[in-house]
Amino acid sequence: MVTRNSWSVRTRLTLIAITVAFLCGLLATTVLTLSLHGLADGFRTSEVASAALEVIHLDEEASAPVTLPQGDAAGVQVVNSVGTVIASTPSLAGAPPVADFAPPSGSTRTDRELCEIPEFPGRCMVVVALRIPRQGGDWLIYSVDDVVPWYVQPQVFAVLVGACLVLVTLAGVGAHHMVTRALRPVSDISDHLAEITATDLGRRVPVPEAHDEIGKLAETINQTLDRLEGAVEQQRRFASDASHDLRSPLTAMRAQVEEALLYPEDTDWGAKATAMLASLDRLQALVSDLLMLARIDAGTPSAREPVDLAELCGDELERRKRGVEVVRELKPGLVVEGDRLRLARLLTNLMDNAERHAASQITVRVTEEDGTAVLEVLDDGAGIAPDQWEVVFRRFTRLDASRNRDAGGTGLGLSIAREIAQAHGGTLGLEDSPQGARFVLRLPLTR
Repeated sequence: MVTRNSWSVRTRLTLIAITVAFLCGLLATTVLTLSLHGLADGFRTSEVASAALEVIHLDEEASAPVTLPQGDAAGVQVVNSVGTVIASTPSLAGAPPVADFAPPSGSTRTDRELCEIPEFPGRCMVVVALRIPRQGGDWLIYSVDDVVPWYVQPQVFAVLVGACLVLVTLAGVGAHHMVTRALRPVSDISDHLAEITATDLGRRVPVPEAHDEIGKLAETINQTLDRLEGAVEQQRRFASDASHDLRSPLTAMRAQVEEALLYPEDTDWGAKATAMLASLDRLQALVSDLLMLARIDAGTPSAREPVDLAELCGDELERRKRGVEVVRELKPGLVVEGDRLRLARLLTNLMDNAERHAASQITVRVTEEDGTAVLEVLDDGAGIAPDQWEVVFRRFTRLDASRNRDAGGTGLGLSIAREIAQAHGGTLGLEDSPQGARFVLRLPLTR
């Protein structure tokens, strides 16, 4: 079953154009027909009146004959002051007066349309009445002829209807052609999109030369494809890096187990278990970070509550084991809206990173700047080169220095911290520092 919703845009627009053209043609035909009918009706009435005037002329030259010339009118009668027909055309010979109305007082002419004249059955006639003054009383001349039909003439009406049909046909053909040309770029875009697959995201749809809505659509699609290609490429790198980082502790544990099975008598099972626990800890940390990233990427809603940033930092620092000296500069009363657990995870990741690189001291500072709450974590380590400031926030990124110093990191901590900051409407980045690395978090304050 074909429904209106299954029609193509081309079909719908063509039908709309045909409908509009038909209505316009119908309106134009109606207006023209009515206008022509009005003109023709006035002309016909004038002709009928002229036939009566001819009788007046004859009457002025001589006495009115009993039988009048037929002329162009359907019939003419002359009625005296007592209502007797004293002259008529052959078509009305012997007939009583065809009408019983007369011009109003002060007027010499009037006309009406009558449809019940016995001498003209089934026909509607225009009757013009003229008043002629006479000494014995006024005479009336009735001139009769057929009314103009509503269509004026068959030939005229046929021309109007034909012109309307031609207009509708031209509108339909023109609309179909124009819509086809207008939608051709859309078809090209659709065909190219259908050919683009996940393995061929480098292709782009053609952009029409015209800077119209379709051109903007093509540009938007190409921009979307750019983002999609970047996201897919990031996902591929993520999957590759995750597989590599997951495989490393698994490979280490497998090697340890195989070595223990080959030489069970010479194996120190306690030491072996301790070594495997280290690999399991790294594997557990990696899986935990991956789950956190998956929840953040999926947009999992988190609880939002007012959080005093200085109080949060103080509580978290109290619970941490101190590997290096931690200097606190916490300004109380700076309240932000957010998830307390995720903000605590952000601070933990920054502290873990700082402890891996600090030489002897870490500074945690909470201040206010331009209406925002600012959290800074500084270490006195070797620092990070400015060209690596954005690189360290990529997933599974671990600089060579950190790999040589500490192999326990997952490469996801800073990426998770930035994702949490952005989810709270804030920013997290590296900024200039006299020594070491300086991570700065900015969050909007709660009004």
